[in-house]
Amino acid sequence: MAPSPPSAPPSRRLRWILLAVGTLALGVFSVLVAITLGPANISLVNVRDVLLNHLGVTDVPVKASKDAIVWEERLPRALVAAATGVGLGICGAVMQSLLRNPLADPFVLGISSGASTGAVVVGVLGVGGAALGLSGGAFVGALVAFALVLFLARMSGGSTDRVVLAGVAATQLFSALTSFVIFAFADSDETRGVMFWLLGSFEGVRWNDVALCAAVAALAAILCCWYAFVLDAFSFGNSVASSLGVDVRRVRLALLVGTALVTAALVSVAGAIGFVGLVLPHAARLLVGPNHARLIPATALIGAIFMVWVDAVSRVAFAPTPLPVGVGTALVGVPAFIAIMARGRRA
Repeated sequence: MAPSPPSAPPSRRLRWILLAVGTLALGVFSVLVAITLGPANISLVNVRDVLLNHLGVTDVPVKASKDAIVWEERLPRALVAAATGVGLGICGAVMQSLLRNPLADPFVLGISSGASTGAVVVGVLGVGGAALGLSGGAFVGALVAFALVLFLARMSGGSTDRVVLAGVAATQLFSALTSFVIFAFADSDETRGVMFWLLGSFEGVRWNDVALCAAVAALAAILCCWYAFVLDAFSFGNSVASSLGVDVRRVRLALLVGTALVTAALVSVAGAIGFVGLVLPHAARLLVGPNHARLIPATALIGAIFMVWVDAVSRVAFAPTPLPVGVGTALVGVPAFIAIMARGRRA
């Protein structure tokens, strides 16, 4: 059971609550506005009417085409984007604490490259295609990569540094396997489709994807908030965490496995989306500080807003051809990360 953190003064607690409510409202507004963006002319009034109609609150006449665009296409896409931002952002914050490495993110465990290999094996070679599909293959590949990382880390001593090195080795291995399969077996059409998925995409997501991503993101948020005080202890090293009564080996393994499962599930739906888990925890620390009881919710909210807007802009920037979401996150994330590093150096 996780130790309980000390309580904050009432005035400070109220300030954080108001900030959280305001950020949550901004996130809801971002989702609603993102739904209106696209080639079809959809207004906020249309979005309101469609949502209230499907919720059974009203029965306002809406064109069938607009209803389908809002309810079947853009709303699921925005919600999956938000859930992906929440999950990857939280996983990044956890990884940076567990590994005590500011450059750690969910993909340092080789999960992204393993998912890419799994997707390519299914999509190009057709292995288990009928039973797994592209997302299923990506999930299996991610788990195989993480299992390899745990094996390599355990064989070399199991320290946090060894976990990072094992993740780097697994990333390079599975990236090479992905490139080999594409080069040796894929035709031009298959290569284009697979590469678009590898760069990250929310194209074609449906309500079952919303249910999966939302459940995974919510589970990650609850688990990490529960272990917030433990993550604070890990930030100061294993010896400090152990002196505070934390079972370092068991808790670290549980959080690493949970992070891997969350990342694998999200990557299997959205593809490889980088820089979310790396940059957003640093941005949240600038706003709320390093305390994980505040950092985890702040990272989740910032991640949701960030991904919704990146997806919306990527969808309309080069319409009718959408820009892969992973490209959008890199174009925004790299300058943001440079700015954060420069700010830290001045501090």
